[in-house]
Amino acid sequence: MAANRRPIALAAAVATVAAVGATAFALPATAAEAPAGPPAQIKLKDGTLDWGFKESFRKYLASPFSGGKITVAGGAKQAANNGAFTFVDGVGTYDMKTHGTKTGFKGSVHFTAHEGVLDVTLSDLKVATAGTTGAITADVRSKPMGSKEFVVQDDVELAALDLSAVKPGQGAGGAMVFKDIPATLTKAGSTAFNGQYKEGDKLDPATLSVVADKGGEPTKPPVDPTKPPVDPTKPPVDPTKPPVDPTKPPVDPTAPPTTDPGQTKPPVDPPVEAEQGAIVDGNLDWGVLGRFRDYVTGPIAHGKVELSGGAVKSGDGFRFPKGKGSFDGEKQNLSASFDGKVRFVGHEEGGAYTLDLNFSALKVEVKGGKGTLVADVSTKDRATKKVETFKALTIADLTPAGELSVVDGVVKLAGVPAKLTAGGSKAFGGMYKAGQEMDALTVAVSVDKDAQLPGGSAGGAGGSTGGSTGGSTGGAGTTGGTGTAGTVGGGSVGGGSVGGGLGGGSVGGNLAATGSSAPSGALMGAAGALAVAGGAVVFAARKRRMVTGNEQG
Repeated sequence: MAANRRPIALAAAVATVAAVGATAFALPATAAEAPAGPPAQIKLKDGTLDWGFKESFRKYLASPFSGGKITVAGGAKQAANNGAFTFVDGVGTYDMKTHGTKTGFKGSVHFTAHEGVLDVTLSDLKVATAGTTGAITADVRSKPMGSKEFVVQDDVELAALDLSAVKPGQGAGGAMVFKDIPATLTKAGSTAFNGQYKEGDKLDPATLSVVADKGGEPTKPPVDPTKPPVDPTKPPVDPTKPPVDPTKPPVDPTAPPTTDPGQTKPPVDPPVEAEQGAIVDGNLDWGVLGRFRDYVTGPIAHGKVELSGGAVKSGDGFRFPKGKGSFDGEKQNLSASFDGKVRFVGHEEGGAYTLDLNFSALKVEVKGGKGTLVADVSTKDRATKKVETFKALTIADLTPAGELSVVDGVVKLAGVPAKLTAGGSKAFGGMYKAGQEMDALTVAVSVDKDAQLPGGSAGGAGGSTGGSTGGSTGGAGTTGGTGTAGTVGGGSVGGGSVGGGLGGGSVGGNLAATGSSAPSGALMGAAGALAVAGGAVVFAARKRRMVTGNEQG
């Protein structure tokens, strides 16, 4: 291994350790029997692979919509609270010449949902690394779409690994541990899951642990040859402080700051506009949650999104207009309520929707740098079919950045992060948990009747721009075009720009699951095949063997 290469991958780490002869990866030998050089291969044992495939997928299977189940076998374990999986008894080799590693693990994981329509098993998992890249492969057993027979694919390369920023650590029993290796879905992995996730999608990080098969001293993390040795006689350097210039006298922290001789005039603060008053008009742009929108309009819920009361389509989300309320810049308080209603419906049974969720009377409150999003909510319990209503329910906690100020008569908060509250979780029937990241929201309100709101609406006009009312994103494969009045994301199978992918819609077909992220692409292939089980999901892993040299792996 070249001396200037950073030992951050497993192969580089082992090679460095082998070179200095201070690890368990080579048994000590007597002078008479010492080999001329290191062995061609070093055997690895007692390996473990901690990997959850994709957290959003696990959460979807645990949601009430899928009726799913996860079963581990063959020695594999799953962490508590629907956590990641651990595959055990890993054995393999490290090649001293190529610096590559190959390790296979025992254990399998079985995913089922929708009364057996979804049925996928991953087994015989293997990890291979070469330099700073690697891959996770597995045997995949699943049903092709429309078939009751299973097909098995051997050694499907599911994930590409990036070890470029991963440093080896010390584990129990002399193990070399590589924690939280970033993983992304490969093209073969996407094909194996029939395109429900796209190539390059982020997967759960993987943690690899291996032990040399020859005992000896515990494996020590390798020394980084790119860094100079530490001088124990000198105090450690604080990396957060700038280096001291020995040519300049030390600065007295108790002395008042000196005036810059090049500065002839003190800085002038910009003029401050009136910082309080009644809100004349305003807009709230919010999409609720992209993966939920896509779930509703996709082939599982086969539903739609309806807008009324002045709410309109705005980008991938919705615009709620006619803001009113008050603003106090000195106290950093904002209270703004908005017109409009958004309704999500899906899972039609006997002419009625069992999923029926409504948000209206949305209100943004900000006090002292913290905020909340409040709304009137009605939601139907899918099991009992009863409708619950909540008045002024706090559905999200907001964390606006920076100070609230008036610029050209407008107060604007852009891209404000929002997290679901416990009350908001009730609105979704518990399918999302408190703390779930929701879509960020943008608020723009005017305190001057002559001010111009972003998007072209005059502050005193009482109306807000935001696209044509009832723009459709799904039924005809368009985005923002005129469609059925008040409907967004038509429910026809295969609608939307994704062409019937899981979750449908333009955002990429996300699953509506607790904290889930979106699978994109067609879940069941051609749209015509989506008639199975009333729109239930079909996972079909097509027969495809790993192609040598696949992207990132």
